Amino acid sequence: MSAARGPLKLGFVQMAMEVSPDANQARAEQGIRTAAAQGAAVICLPELYRSRYFCQSEDAANFALAEEIPGPTTERLARLAAELDVTLVASLFERRAAGVFHNTAAVIDGKRGYLGKYRKMHIPDDPRYYEKFYFAPGDLGFLSFQTRPAQLGVLVCWDQWYPEAARLTALHGAEVLLYPTAIGWHPEEKGAHGASQHAAWETVQRSHAIANGCFVLAVNRVGFEPDPRGGGIEFWGQSFLVAPDGSVLVRAPADRDAVIVTEIDLAQIDRSRIGWPFFRDRRIDAYGDLTKRFADDT
Repeated sequence: MSAARGPLKLGFVQMAMEVSPDANQARAEQGIRTAAAQGAAVICLPELYRSRYFCQSEDAANFALAEEIPGPTTERLARLAAELDVTLVASLFERRAAGVFHNTAAVIDGKRGYLGKYRKMHIPDDPRYYEKFYFAPGDLGFLSFQTRPAQLGVLVCWDQWYPEAARLTALHGAEVLLYPTAIGWHPEEKGAHGASQHAAWETVQRSHAIANGCFVLAVNRVGFEPDPRGGGIEFWGQSFLVAPDGSVLVRAPADRDAVIVTEIDLAQIDRSRIGWPFFRDRRIDAYGDLTKRFADDT
């Protein structure tokens, strides 16, 4: 990573999803065009943006939503990225082989086209987040992509709770950690736990920015999506961008779609890492227990 980096405009598209993948794709592309018109060089979409969040239930019919990567959607986005000369991060339901599927983010770098993909490493299994039914854990490791505008570390949603994931991605050179996200409240729990849940989500990502001296962007969906069996999820929206000092540079609204473009200064990474030399002082000789499930020697 060069110390001579300068200004960069980051954009994101916060969306409420419809049932129709074609409608969602069209709205995402319009959001990309809007962000590009405002000067964004990098634009990120929410997690699994082409559909409603189908992981609320275990239904084999939902596997029909999956596609190959690279495949038809990445090819369509590559044409758009080349036309607008922008870098895109797009979260898709990947069909790898018969019976093998991943929650995957594709990186498309302007006129260079499809650059590569990251497969979500941490797969949750909680009420209305039954992702283990659909997705195998990622097996590509933690990655940083050298795009024309910047070096981008791409992770996905549940990954954002793990400091190990952020650290390893930053150690691969990432200047910006991008998290396509689908997170929200169970409406029946919101009164008791809503404020603390949201605060924890934002706090942990601000911590990643500070600990790694980099920018962090979380791009959420918004709106209520019903659970076919009753209930549903009220997605938080409130997508946000964090600077290396942990300050929130911009936050999207909680109740509606938004296309937001913010200029950052990549030179702030170098200043932050000199002022807070966490990488310098890491005790890499003492971290062996991190490879254990729990350090109880059993």
